[in-house]
Amino acid sequence: MAESDLAREFISNYKTWVSIAAFLIAWYVWMARKWSKGHFPLPPGPRGLPLIGFLPFLEKELHCQFEKLTKIYGPIMSVRLLNKNVIVVSSPELAREVLRDQDPVFANRDVTVAVLAMNYGGINIGFAPNGPHLRLVRRICSRELMSNKGLDSFYPLRRRELRKVVRDVYSKINTPIDLSETTFQVVLNLLISTFWGATLDGEGRRTLAKEFRQWTNEAMELATRFNVSDLFPILARFDIQRIVREMTKLSNYIDKIYESIIDRRRKMDREEGGDEKKKEGKDFMQLLLQLTEDEDRKAPLTVDIMKAMIQDLLIGGTDTTSTMVAWSIGELLKHPDMMRKVQEELEQVVGKNNIVEESHLHELHYLDAVMKETHRLHPAIPFLVPRSPSKTSVVGGYIVPKGSKVLVNVWVIHRDPKIWKDPLVFKPERFLTEEFKKCDIRGTDHRFIPFGSGRRTCIGLPLAERMYPYLLASLVHSFDWRWPEGTNYEFEDKFGIVTRQAVPLVAIPTPRLSNPKLYT
Repeated sequence: MAESDLAREFISNYKTWVSIAAFLIAWYVWMARKWSKGHFPLPPGPRGLPLIGFLPFLEKELHCQFEKLTKIYGPIMSVRLLNKNVIVVSSPELAREVLRDQDPVFANRDVTVAVLAMNYGGINIGFAPNGPHLRLVRRICSRELMSNKGLDSFYPLRRRELRKVVRDVYSKINTPIDLSETTFQVVLNLLISTFWGATLDGEGRRTLAKEFRQWTNEAMELATRFNVSDLFPILARFDIQRIVREMTKLSNYIDKIYESIIDRRRKMDREEGGDEKKKEGKDFMQLLLQLTEDEDRKAPLTVDIMKAMIQDLLIGGTDTTSTMVAWSIGELLKHPDMMRKVQEELEQVVGKNNIVEESHLHELHYLDAVMKETHRLHPAIPFLVPRSPSKTSVVGGYIVPKGSKVLVNVWVIHRDPKIWKDPLVFKPERFLTEEFKKCDIRGTDHRFIPFGSGRRTCIGLPLAERMYPYLLASLVHSFDWRWPEGTNYEFEDKFGIVTRQAVPLVAIPTPRLSNPKLYT
């Protein structure tokens, strides 16, 4: 780049940042006057610096930092980031206020401009504003995919993918396997099969899985990048950091892939015509395409809404489920006595001369306790998805301003020593006691809310309730696992949209079923 071009770029950016600074100063003076008059009583919290607030002090492992701050400021605190108030609630009682008692007020998401660009303008289930559209897409998803009937109809697809991963692991016995990557791939393939079924052949599924994994990594990096446009919406149109531009480019790329799959599905449907036998075992896309063509619906389902729904479920289901399976196996490897209990239960219910089926899962009580304890100690999304009140409200005796970012600190709630004895110890047995036996992952007990609660509870929860135990039980029943020799496994987490293991889980499998044919 020529020196003159660099100079012009510097001058252009200089003017932009001077304008931002002037805006910040004006805003700070206005806010200071409001505070001085006592019109803005926020929860307690760290003071931060003038204008920019606590932004320079945010740490990489945010969940650990907020845990420390909660011990100082209490179960509700406010953290100011430039002009944005972040309200953090960290007790079951306050979580209940936000997620249940005032659910309609806190039903909206705090959505970034990058997320809007990634999700067709926010028409997906995860980030759509509370209202008729959200009720429509949640109702369609609940009735067509997440109902017991719908999930049962897709079971052959799930079973096929589970048998594939068992065969794949069997081909690698006595060699180290990256279980973090293996579980991610199998969950992604499982969801792709559920959504697209016969639309994609084996090679097509593998190609889509690879493309989607790469797209997700790049999109998540952009979505988590600090963006001044989120704090000052007036600047969003300028896209100073070019984040929206990059995200739009990525979204257009994945959209073309979706379009090609949709075209292929429509072509298949035309070729099948009226042959009902060929239409048995419909995949999710086929069901949704029929709804887009239903002219009698009061609120028609568009193709973009369909694509946003599928993308939402792929992103939301893949990383969380695979991460929790990896955490569970890691904890069982760390506690061999618990691994033995899980395998003994599987031998009693399934038998070593048989393979795990979904019909076995409701009898695996100790395995269920292991999964709950994994959700407690290693919640996939430690702050849930941020909420934003539609009007100024009062929570715990403090004002929560309209438009604030509200975080429900599941990480702290699940580790509160007032609720959980020995909170940092992995103890599945606690969920077999009378006190916690009735705790489920559906958010009815706000001491334990890994998937949230209220009207914005994770829509994919019914599918996760089947995939997570099915994959975990299959891997633990079919194989014995051990650490590679000389491994000093650091059991630490890495904060992100999904809190993963800091070090990928690598373990060595050996077969444990009595009949080798069960693997092939």
